[in-house]
Amino acid sequence: MDMSSLARSYGTASKYSSSSNVLNVAAGNAVWMIVSIILAIVGGLLIYFLFLSKKNEGKFKGFLGWMYDFLSFKKMFLETLLKITYLIVALYITLSSFALIGVNFLLFLTTLILGNILVRVGYEFSLILLVICRNTTEIAKNAKKDKKEEK
Repeated sequence: MDMSSLARSYGTASKYSSSSNVLNVAAGNAVWMIVSIILAIVGGLLIYFLFLSKKNEGKFKGFLGWMYDFLSFKKMFLETLLKITYLIVALYITLSSFALIGVNFLLFLTTLILGNILVRVGYEFSLILLVICRNTTEIAKNAKKDKKEEK
């Protein structure tokens, strides 16, 4: 009787082959992660220097124009995302607070009112930062135009 048939008779062969398979999958994943990092670095540098250079500003139309604005952060999508997530969170707090009516009516009211107020204040602070950023960018853009007009 050889070792492999002996191992099969005790049920250990499948244990060794499955752990070997897990190691092969983990090694393959590790290789792919390294390849992904290298491709991301090379691709990011190429996109930045070839596509997003200042000489290409205003050059693209349609989808490529939208992509240029998106990748160069000319358009901010965070404001829309914050508004949508605020609505979702506020609805969740409102609806989930009704589960507390049977537990404690005061806890229900506190969650319903105070929870929504705290969420609103948090999101308003986030939006204030975005408005400050937008206004600062616009002031800098106008100052640059004024400087060019003076020359």
